[in-house]
Amino acid sequence: MAKLAVAGVALPLARPVLATQAGARSLAFAHTHTGERLEVVYALGEQYVPEALTLMNRFLRDHYSGEVGRMDPQLFDLLHHLKLELGSEAPFQIISGYRCPTTNSTLRNTRSGGVAKHSLHMEGKAIDIRLAGVPLSDLRDAALSSRIGGVGFYPREQFVHVDTGRVRSW
Repeated sequence: MAKLAVAGVALPLARPVLATQAGARSLAFAHTHTGERLEVVYALGEQYVPEALTLMNRFLRDHYSGEVGRMDPQLFDLLHHLKLELGSEAPFQIISGYRCPTTNSTLRNTRSGGVAKHSLHMEGKAIDIRLAGVPLSDLRDAALSSRIGGVGFYPREQFVHVDTGRVRSW
């Protein structure tokens, strides 16, 4: 089932029957900056649900500019893997998803590091997350053991960066 909650009101956006189908993969998100929440079945077996991907792209938009990018569906598979690996039903808390080039440049010039010039956030291949009830170090370790992409650990800022780029860590 897909639900988008805006200002605390849950809106049904897809048929609940999707969640009961074999091979259904779902994710839940809570955005730390917009206050929005989303629960969605994003794939059935090997097929992604186009409407769900559209919802997720909108949800993970650049929260500074409002620009919507196209997120890499493999990033959602990585999050689903992490959710299963950690045994969590909690929504992923989203710190940053897609970032437009202008926002990325602004953050790069106003922060004391941590924002790459050619950030994978601008390609929709990166996301900064935490997971309620899961120690940040456990989330990092699960992402590292997946060997799926890049993993950045930011304990002071309280998030883990995961991406679908080459395997690396910092």
